[in-house]
Amino acid sequence: MPASTSPADLSPAAPSPADLYRHSLRLLLDKDIPAWVALWAEDGVMEFPFAPDGWPRRLEGREAVADYMRDYPDHIDLHDFPDLQIHETTDPRTIVVEMRGVGRVVANDAPFDMTYIAVVTVEDGRIASYRDYWNPLAVQPGADFTARSTR
Repeated sequence: MPASTSPADLSPAAPSPADLYRHSLRLLLDKDIPAWVALWAEDGVMEFPFAPDGWPRRLEGREAVADYMRDYPDHIDLHDFPDLQIHETTDPRTIVVEMRGVGRVVANDAPFDMTYIAVVTVEDGRIASYRDYWNPLAVQPGADFTARSTR
């Protein structure tokens, strides 16, 4: 091994932000929340700019994201992410995602169909920032998110 080559230089390249995001969606469909959370940077931040009152607007750190997502499969049974579009930006670390999440609401077996736009930044192969622009009209004040969905 040449003196200028380190073991880190021999490791596979980190996935692109788009590939990492696609992988994260497969993990959500598999309901593998621990593996999904493992894709996050230790100090990663998840934001919900349009969250209605009473809903979190910012989660700081992998543990906060894990706490938030821990019971997600008990509420929403995701079946697919149709209409997925991933747009690259001028910053190679950042993508903009347009998609729908479809499945069913576990509590009442109602259809779930939510449109999302997300701005995701990946650093060192981990999700560092995730701004989730989900539809706040799906949740009426005081309503249980698991009881409503909209497209």
